[in-house]
Amino acid sequence: MQQTIPNRIVIYAKDIMNITGRKERAARKLLAQIRKKYQKKNGEFISVDEFCDFTGLKEEKVAPFLVS
Repeated sequence: MQQTIPNRIVIYAKDIMNITGRKERAARKLLAQIRKKYQKKNGEFISVDEFCDFTGLKEEKVAPFLVS
């Protein structure tokens, strides 16, 4: 029986690096900007929806990068 891996709803700096081609520092800075916009504290998760809303990217374009 084959087990499927569900898509994630949380985005990390490594994901941003893969999606945008930015380096780690720039990816972390982008996460900080998103946290500030949504008034989140350090350590709170950023959802894929929030990332897409902030960057203007469509979720169907981002989803393939979040499979694993």
